[in-house]
Formats: sequence, structure tokens, C-alpha cells
Amino acid sequence: MADAGDASLPVFGFLSRHRQPLADGMAQEAEWLARAADSGRAVAHLWRGSSGLVVPRSHEREAGFANACAQAALHGWPVQVRASGGGLVPQGPGVLNLSLVWRTAQAQPHGTDAVYRGMCAGLAAAFARLGIAAHAAEVPGSFCDGRFNLAVAGPEGPTKLVGTAQAWRRVNGQPTVLAHALMLVRADPVALTQACNAFEAALGSGRRYREAAVTSVAQAWTQAHGGATPPTDLDERLEQALAEEFAHIVPPRDLLAA
Repeated sequence: MADAGDASLPVFGFLSRHRQPLADGMAQEAEWLARAADSGRAVAHLWRGSSGLVVPRSHEREAGFANACAQAALHGWPVQVRASGGGLVPQGPGVLNLSLVWRTAQAQPHGTDAVYRGMCAGLAAAFARLGIAAHAAEVPGSFCDGRFNLAVAGPEGPTKLVGTAQAWRRVNGQPTVLAHALMLVRADPVALTQACNAFEAALGSGRRYREAAVTSVAQAWTQAHGGATPPTDLDERLEQALAEEFAHIVPPRDLLAA
């Protein structure tokens, strides 16, 4: 696989779908970055993490960070620090992650908007397969808000369906890119927003998120299908659609990564 030199999304020949939750998703992403740096191959992964909160490195500079981490851990939300930018996000059951990793010829971040647009286009196409119309939009009041959320129409304006982030790092002497998307599939947006608000309150950041600003794939499905109950295999349908949009080879279910 040649290096991706134009800062848009490269070709991902194969997408790994991890069956078991990853105990440390941040460490796993670091390992994927190292592999991409050494091999030059672009890699794509669908995975879930254990329950917790994930913050960008900038949060470590906040005066109340240690106290907020301790309080969150007491309530079952251990905190991890990630390489990519953005803001606070939850992990756990019902939350699905897409990690795209590749080596680039660019020594410095270049064309980051093109990366986000490429991700959002692939994500929107995957959701369209499920009958869900989604588009890139800011959603004020959502956790980890940004210009390149993927949103659906809601009664009070756009509602966040997917959050995206990216990080450019030099790994093993090679410039590499991590592009990440996080979506709530069947997780409760209200409960997760409350956990995020509790952390921000303990941190003393002054940030507060709106419970109605975020939706789940299950809720978006119901809205798009006239109030119908989501299918029991919604998770499988979503993963299949994402795999088909982001990779040329889709692994059969019996070859899913552990």
C-alpha cells in the first residue's frame, strides 16, 4: 500500500471487526499506529471499549483533572487519555468505534478537513443503507462537538449521531494519521450525557452538555422508519454497512478479530 500523500482517506483493503470489547482502546490504537508506520498499510477497525470516559490530552492541564478522574472512577467511569483531539466522550456497552489509521507522506497536518469530509461521506453512505439520512453539522451542547459531527434532523434542530476526531503523529519516525468516529448504537444518550456532565462538574470546567443534543442509531432508526422498533440485528447491519463503505474486503462473521 502506498503512503497516502494527499491527506484524503486512503484505500483500506480490509476492515477488522473486533468481537470482544477492548480493555484499553487507546493502547490498541497506539499499536495500530505503530503497525501502519512500519508497514505502510492503511488499517481500519470497528471496536467497542470497556465502560469509561475518554478525554484529549488538553484535559490533563486542567487544575481539577486528578479530582475529576477520581470521582468518575468511584462511579464506574474510569478515565483514559487519547491521542486525537476533540472533547470528552463516553465508552462502553452500546458504543461503537471506527478507527482508521494510515501512514502519510505529509510531515505536518495537511488537508485535515478533507479527511473529515471523507469520513463523513462514508459514514453518511453507511447510514443511508439503513434508511437514515445524516449530514455533517455542528450540534451545540453535544459532548465533543465539532464542525464534522454526523447529525440527523431533530425537533429542535440537528441531533448528533456520530462524533469524529483525528490526530497526526510521528510514530517510529513516520508521520501517521488516526481518524476516529464514535457512535451510540443502543446506548442511552441521556445516561451517557449525565456521566459526562458529572465529570465536567468535578473538573470545574464550566462545560455542560444538553441531553437532547445526542441521539443513538437505534433512536435514529425509529425516527426514520415511522416509529418502528429497531431490528434485533441492528448492530450487525450497521457494522456490515460501515465495513462495505470503508474497505474493499469485508470479513465473514467467523473470521472476526477477537
